Amino acid sequence: MESLLEIIKSKRTHILRLANRNGAEGEIILVEKMADWLPRPKGEALQILLSALRESGIIIKRSSFDAIALPSCYQIDFSDPLQVKAALPVMNFIEIKSANQSRVKPGFEGFFFALTESEISAADQLGIRHVVVLYNKVTEEVLLTSVPEIMARAKSSTWQVSIQL
Repeated sequence: MESLLEIIKSKRTHILRLANRNGAEGEIILVEKMADWLPRPKGEALQILLSALRESGIIIKRSSFDAIALPSCYQIDFSDPLQVKAALPVMNFIEIKSANQSRVKPGFEGFFFALTESEISAADQLGIRHVVVLYNKVTEEVLLTSVPEIMARAKSSTWQVSIQL
């Protein structure tokens, strides 16, 4: 028989795994719904994109965006550095924040989420080319906004330091 402490630990592990999967699930659903959005490239293609950004003076982390919006006239092969560099000026970088709690009201009032340092840095460097999309999986409401708009609208904020040893 499991001890109470073992049960609590296993429940915490399950909740963390579920929360992570649910956030990614919201990103996938929304990217599939949007005709001009592409999921963030992976592997070597992502390295090519980040390198092209670096060469243009923008240094961001892979975790600072979830998708890329491109005009529908663009067909891009992210494994081709020349195509990536050519399309870079028209790319918008999208960070998706998903809500699935019933307490989130229309307009996303009551939505509690985190903005990471890398997301804020990307927003600063990319300006209007960095978009934060709030997505309510329950009501399917979508709000395109920005880090400055979110900060101006925030009712409260709690800063924290994340540390890895």
